[in-house]
Amino acid sequence: MKNSILTSIIALISFFSFAQGPAGAGGNAPNFNRGHVFGKVVDEQGKPVEFASVVLLKTVVDPATKQNKDILVKAQQAELNGDFNFKEIPVNVRLKLKISFVGYKNYEAPVQFEMPKMDPSSARKPGQAPDPAVMAKMMAAFEKDLGNIKLLSDSKELEAVVVTSTKALLEMDIDKKSFNVGQNLVTSGGTAVDVMRNIPSVQVDIDGNVKVRNANPTLFIDGRPTSLSMDQIPADIIEKVEVITNPSAKYDASGSMAGIINIILKKNKKNGYNGMLNLSADRFGGSSFMGNFSYQQNKWSLTLMGMKMNMRNNTEGNSQRNSNIGGVESSVYQDINSKNKGSMFFPRFSVDYAATNRTTLTLAGFFGGGGKFSPTEDIKITSMVNNFTTFSNRLSESSREFNPSGLQVGFKHTYPKAGEELSMDFNYFGGTNKNDATYTTNYLNNGNITGTQIQKNIGSGSNNFMTFQTDYVRPLKNEGTIEMGVRAQLFELVNENNNTLKAVGSDVYKTIPSASTNYENKNNVYAAYVSVSGKSANKISYKIGLRAESSSYDGKLLNTNQKFSNSFPLSLFPSIFLKKDLTPTDQLQLSITRRVSRPNFFQIIPFVDYSDSLNITRGNADLVPEFTTSGELSYSKTKGSATFLLSGYYKYTDNLITRFLSQEINPISGKLDLINTFVNANSSINFGIEGTYTNKLQNWWDLTANINMYNSKINTANIEKAQITDGLWTVFGKINNTFQLPKKWSIQLSMDYQGKTNMPITQNQGQGGGGGGGPMGQAQSSSQGYIEPFYGVDLAIKKTFLKNDLASLTLAANDLFRTRGNTRYSYGEGFSQKYYRLSNPQMIRLTLSIRFGQFNMNSMKRNNNQNQDGMQMGQ
Repeated sequence: MKNSILTSIIALISFFSFAQGPAGAGGNAPNFNRGHVFGKVVDEQGKPVEFASVVLLKTVVDPATKQNKDILVKAQQAELNGDFNFKEIPVNVRLKLKISFVGYKNYEAPVQFEMPKMDPSSARKPGQAPDPAVMAKMMAAFEKDLGNIKLLSDSKELEAVVVTSTKALLEMDIDKKSFNVGQNLVTSGGTAVDVMRNIPSVQVDIDGNVKVRNANPTLFIDGRPTSLSMDQIPADIIEKVEVITNPSAKYDASGSMAGIINIILKKNKKNGYNGMLNLSADRFGGSSFMGNFSYQQNKWSLTLMGMKMNMRNNTEGNSQRNSNIGGVESSVYQDINSKNKGSMFFPRFSVDYAATNRTTLTLAGFFGGGGKFSPTEDIKITSMVNNFTTFSNRLSESSREFNPSGLQVGFKHTYPKAGEELSMDFNYFGGTNKNDATYTTNYLNNGNITGTQIQKNIGSGSNNFMTFQTDYVRPLKNEGTIEMGVRAQLFELVNENNNTLKAVGSDVYKTIPSASTNYENKNNVYAAYVSVSGKSANKISYKIGLRAESSSYDGKLLNTNQKFSNSFPLSLFPSIFLKKDLTPTDQLQLSITRRVSRPNFFQIIPFVDYSDSLNITRGNADLVPEFTTSGELSYSKTKGSATFLLSGYYKYTDNLITRFLSQEINPISGKLDLINTFVNANSSINFGIEGTYTNKLQNWWDLTANINMYNSKINTANIEKAQITDGLWTVFGKINNTFQLPKKWSIQLSMDYQGKTNMPITQNQGQGGGGGGGPMGQAQSSSQGYIEPFYGVDLAIKKTFLKNDLASLTLAANDLFRTRGNTRYSYGEGFSQKYYRLSNPQMIRLTLSIRFGQFNMNSMKRNNNQNQDGMQMGQ
């Protein structure tokens, strides 16, 4: 009889294993992961304990020590009603359940599956079909309802203090720092730019440009590079931010100075459906709406997200330039008032499918979105040439539109050996854009218009960005792993731009060939890497990698059919990471890497871009790649809820690519003018020391503080007529306080300070060669100027309400004292300039957030004749 029952059980398991397909290397091997355990966590009064940590462990014998040890099987947080639910767990091993939560004693109990006792008369005769009733009893044996599990209050719990479970503000890894920002109040209703203002190590300037240690980082989303900008990513969908100041061999070698910022988006981990709605409005008339809906059940997970933003930005400023060009002394003063009115729509979907227990397929993308912006600018200009003063008024009206689309296809397979996995990804990002700008300059005499010049700029373009990547990870002995992968990145860009000019006294628009920039280019990068990590006999953790990359580009000027191309040979980029645990709370880390920044097509083409007559730019065909060697030594200490991190860093760049303003012949006027181009400086050095401190000072007070003292210098001795400047020491700091008050009120107070500093080394060197950053878009050279000190203060107040805290209202104020104005000084051959800008001061934003969803897991528990595979929600 026992043999008959056992045969029936094995046959049943084998049937379901076959129906689900191979579960790994075992092919059609029986799958014993058919257990289902569920229950509810309650307190001594029978009320649900929300978000309690529930962990399921299995006990195995360590082959090395012959001792029992516990291995994690699954873990989750209890739902809002206290429910937890584990599916697809092994039934043939010893299991243990552990539950913990702040303010309660830990709970621990064994979990066992017992086969039902069978009536001997029910034994299956040879050739007889299984009895459905018997099969139902055996299926029920794999279900384990643990009922209500009561947690006892911890006698050490502080009285009259409400304790909530939150993630650590700072998490350390061997090659990165992670900052959890899901509860940031100041950024609610904003974009990723607002989030970055509260991340230690990260600086944000007046134009929203993000810097790490005074250089521009590469932006990743969920570990993959993206063509989106930070102002196109809603703050409310960001879970955490990883700051990788010294990227390992696994990452692209390009982007030499500042490393990588990786934005991790929020992911849903709940079965059923749930979502969130965000509504916000600001005092300048801007508004935003963001909706997020997720559904998960069986093998499928679906996420839909849509964001609509209406932006109203205001900028005020002034500029004064003094110059002596060709013996002509001049002085120009400009009073600037800019406004930007626009809207942006960003829809996104993501689908995950668990093909087997170990294989997951992902499809994600965004289509039909885009944005349209209508910036205007009013500049009052006073010019003095050889003591003769003239007045003019330049009015700019522009329209810019972009329509992006993207697609991501992912494959991930895990092997029976814990930690071994294979992933493959294809990413596509493309889009079209167009622009239409009119620049009207009225020349004045006693307030009357004496002449008018009009310049029109009409353009369009498209881009396609594709990446193919495969990564494989395999565990080794001594807690080690080996990672390897290959990657191909293909980029294609087409741009057509037509400039016409109606001169003073003329009624005819004439095309300006030298100001009509029409081009197309292709840029490809191919790479492979291998990385080995582990722990040595003296307990030093290591991660050593080597990356190989080669690249090429092809470009053509469409007006002249002139072609440009170049191939950069195979280069090697090693990386070394070492970590030593000095004590259980003290840790020392060392990293050394090599990276590269290759000149792009726009920096190389020797074409003079006159599309903006006040910002003339020319490429340099003689540019060569820059290589950077970086070293960083860090010490961290954890004590209770406090974490202290101290880092010293050094970066040396050879043949630094930088902007440079010099006097050259203007191709339109034939006279000397200031031309902005790119050059290879001898080198640059950037070094400093940085400290970060995070702590829950009280149950109601979270603190994050950061200070960075650094020195940066560019050696321009090889550039003719360049002014040699000494390295400049400066300081950057920020502090963020979050206060949890009674009756579900909370306050966040943030401050940041930037001391006098050199221009960012890689500012405004991106595609297109266009400037930006100065008045009327005038480009700034990182080797020819500095920025005056400035600071800012932000404040936010949040009230949570409704049952289970499903709604919240946040009032945020940025730049409370109008102090984030940016003053820059530039100087060079025959010119000096000072300009000041202040953007969106004292911004006040009100945000309403509402969560909804079906969180009751009882309605989704598996019946005996159903098979619902649980899986975690992907991006």
